Amino acid sequence: MFKRLREGIARTRDGLLNRIGRLFGRREPIDSSSLEALETALLLADTGVQVTESIMAAVKKRARDEGAPLLDVLRAEMVAALAPVAQPLEIPRATGAPFVLLVVGVNGVGKTTTIAKMGRYLQGQGLKVMFAAGDTFRAAAVEQLKTWGERLDIPVIAQGTGSDPASVIFDAYAAAAARGVDVLIADTAGRLHTQSNLMAELGKIRRVLGKQNPEAPHETLLVLDATMGQNALQQARIFHEAVALSAVVMTKLDGTAKGGIVFAVAQELKLPLRFIGVGEQFDDLQVFEAEAFVDALLGTNEGER
Repeated sequence: MFKRLREGIARTRDGLLNRIGRLFGRREPIDSSSLEALETALLLADTGVQVTESIMAAVKKRARDEGAPLLDVLRAEMVAALAPVAQPLEIPRATGAPFVLLVVGVNGVGKTTTIAKMGRYLQGQGLKVMFAAGDTFRAAAVEQLKTWGERLDIPVIAQGTGSDPASVIFDAYAAAAARGVDVLIADTAGRLHTQSNLMAELGKIRRVLGKQNPEAPHETLLVLDATMGQNALQQARIFHEAVALSAVVMTKLDGTAKGGIVFAVAQELKLPLRFIGVGEQFDDLQVFEAEAFVDALLGTNEGER
């Protein structure tokens, strides 16, 4: 898994290390040009201004007070920045009611594929899973989810194109409860964060679920595309304001050199980062672990894995 993670974020790692790798082997004191090179590299990786400033302040202090190697300081500060959001998804067992994951995001971020991968992951945890095809605007979305359901032997509750998404998810919850399903994962139509009517629709879905189970949805999960960089952060802000997100999934880290956006999202939202996507295969959706991510990014501690 660590090897796949390392391969998946290679573009970000290579970009970062190409700019600052020469500094890691230096034993002389870190000078102003070294600090400038590190700051530039972090910003170009889309780490974000706040996180970069925090890391730089720590590097300067420890380099001055302790003479600590740059790589050790950088790793420690990066892990500290990500550790608070490295919270795996935990599904309560034997509650007698389905745990509902409501999955939201803009068009093209990979919501439906991510749902399939999460379904496969949860099956591996011994859980019974069902999908709700709540993206009723695109017939292709319903068919795609049905195809994944057939491949994974996961039932899919769907209605015709143009149906009320809240109605589909209402029916799916009832079916999940009747069949003793542990986890219901509900797809929703991709929507721009600026489309107020569609954002309001998410509120309706939440209200409908709340009538069946006051605690549902138990998780409102935003899927973000890492290739969008700082635009992804803006999407996240507005979705969070509109529907009170509970967690995030970051996809397509293998397709960008700006994987530092993970740090910016962690700093800005302070929401659990449940999974990261580093490729097309099922195993390429990985539970997010702060230390593993930083080690893959910096090429540290590989011999211990």
